[in-house]
Amino acid sequence: MPTVDAQQPDGSPFPVTRSEDEWRAMLDSQEYRVLREAGTEPAWSGEFVDSKASGVYSCRACGTELFTSDAKFDSHCGWPSFFTPLAGDRVVEIDDRTHGMVRTEVRCGACGSHLGHVFSGEGYGTPTDLRYCINSVCLTMEPGSDGP
Repeated sequence: MPTVDAQQPDGSPFPVTRSEDEWRAMLDSQEYRVLREAGTEPAWSGEFVDSKASGVYSCRACGTELFTSDAKFDSHCGWPSFFTPLAGDRVVEIDDRTHGMVRTEVRCGACGSHLGHVFSGEGYGTPTDLRYCINSVCLTMEPGSDGP
């Protein structure tokens, strides 16, 4: 059963909505497990962990542009890390108290798909002191410029 809510924290629907059957038809099993069931891909397994290419990273489920390569940094955590989203409305942050931890989940602001988690105060020296730890399987990347 999917664990990703169809509604934003304020109760409003996400702008991009599909039935679970439609999500299953458009995503492969790993994409569905991570994006729609809030799973996690194994550390160091994703295609964008070590990528240095310039471009824009988008939500694999709906195509919304989320992050730029200018905001990507090496955190050595096993997943692609960014210090800020492309714009504040591109992601939604939700309290996550699963697995006996208190974390902040990051979801796509357009379709509500699970992307990963955001952490602060880890001393990476980024402009925001944030680490958006995002599953590669949740992203596509359009090489080229770093944003609109």
